[in-house]
Amino acid sequence: MRKLKGLESAVGMTVVDPIRDDRGWRFMPSEPDPINGWAFLSEAYFATDPAYRARVTVPVLWDKKRERIVSNSDDDIMRMFETEFDAVAQNPQLDLYPAALRDDIDELNDFLYETFNNGVYRAGFATSQSAYEEAAFGVFTTIDAMEERLAYQRYLFGTSPVETDWRFFVTLVRFDPVYYGHFKCNLRRIADYPNLYGYLRDLYQIDGIAETVDFDQIKRHYYATHDDINPTRIVPIGPIMDLNSPHDRDHLTVSS
Repeated sequence: MRKLKGLESAVGMTVVDPIRDDRGWRFMPSEPDPINGWAFLSEAYFATDPAYRARVTVPVLWDKKRERIVSNSDDDIMRMFETEFDAVAQNPQLDLYPAALRDDIDELNDFLYETFNNGVYRAGFATSQSAYEEAAFGVFTTIDAMEERLAYQRYLFGTSPVETDWRFFVTLVRFDPVYYGHFKCNLRRIADYPNLYGYLRDLYQIDGIAETVDFDQIKRHYYATHDDINPTRIVPIGPIMDLNSPHDRDHLTVSS
């Protein structure tokens, strides 16, 4: 969202080390914390609230003037970038949360989060066969529904991507490299779905998006951090994905 709205000059970004240990997220020597010189992200949480004892998560939006965390919710930060930063955005006219679609966007957001974005985690971290199967089958029920939906329209709500498409994208782009194997969501790959795979490539090829996706970091984080799931911490070499290949979705211009 930062890239789509053109907020790079107004909102700086530092990437933490993808491999997290028992000390939590840490800043890398190659990309140190440029604001406070901290070694670990937990220091930002304690600076905001010295009594903080909950999980230290990413992303974090930090206020340099007030010297505190504004939010650590990816949903809230995404919505802020969409609606509250237009005065400093290079692309303020981009409306990914149009008023006429907000109720429908919110409804589909909730559905996709429960069954897909969070569904892969419920499958991956399940500790019983029944819990795993319930979550994993739910993931593929949603995938099947979105495959059908995208047969008739280019994006989830018609001719242009909205907020929901990007919330869907971040899990979709990780699915074959991580969730298919690491989280055992392995009935089928996204590459096996012609509409979804074309849709994924379509979004990936929008200007600026590819540079926000780092498959090396994505795979190293999951496979090397979740040693309860992958005790050897071996990171797979595949899959080979050509997300720059033609997506052939330009003709889908009419919403069903």
